[in-house]
Amino acid sequence: MEAMNEQALLDAARTGDPKALDKLLAASQARIYRFGMKMCRNPEDASDVLQETMIAIARTIRDFRGASSASTWMYTIARSFCIKKRRRSKFAPTHMQSLSGDDAHEVVQVADPSRGPEEEVVGRHIDAALELAIRGLEPMYREVLILRDVEGLTAPEVAEVTGLRVEAVKSRLHRARLTVRSKLAPMLGISDETGPTTGATCPDVLMMFSRHTEGEISPDMCKDMELHLSTCPKCRGACNSLRRTIAMCSAGPEPQVPAHVQDLVRGAVRQLISLPR
Repeated sequence: MEAMNEQALLDAARTGDPKALDKLLAASQARIYRFGMKMCRNPEDASDVLQETMIAIARTIRDFRGASSASTWMYTIARSFCIKKRRRSKFAPTHMQSLSGDDAHEVVQVADPSRGPEEEVVGRHIDAALELAIRGLEPMYREVLILRDVEGLTAPEVAEVTGLRVEAVKSRLHRARLTVRSKLAPMLGISDETGPTTGATCPDVLMMFSRHTEGEISPDMCKDMELHLSTCPKCRGACNSLRRTIAMCSAGPEPQVPAHVQDLVRGAVRQLISLPR
């Protein structure tokens, strides 16, 4: 959904236009459902988060004053419901799927028609490994990675959603990226021996590269890093793997919201907006 279209729908919905509200919610539900899936880690909770978020948006949209972007506002609402879900189930055992287990197919991405047969098999395994790596992060790191690298919010927007300082967002983001990249390293066919442990002259190139993507290193430091990468194949490969990991996070397709969930959301919202105010 383009920002201009989103803003136009939001403005119309705030004036009480039910068709604009319906279109706004329909255009937003896939990404809110994806956020719920990655944060809550099961379809039932993600469906609940989606329904609760859509209803909350419909109920409070006239009170939205535009102090933040529409996306930031929506993710803030969805995050609050994800936190409530996590608190209710914090004593439940954590179930982590295995790529070799019977349920591994549940985290495999939809087939990419641009891949050949062999590429498709490899791609599915890497996609599944990426999903498991993100799921395995602690919640405080997972939400920052999802909001920044999956959903595409800026670091200041992530800070607004989470209530953190921008510096704290970036610190958690770098740690999350390096952890996910480490989990994917074997499948990407690279050694995980990088940074200061690679050799006496090797800097922590992974952290530097992640910080570079957020504009945190000076031009001089950037030049030094580029010079080192030009002479060190191992560090160059490590940075390429991190670059690929970040790109994979943002390249995932929006999930298809189950039809029955769409019906429930639509019914609940229409019932709400038909009530006298």
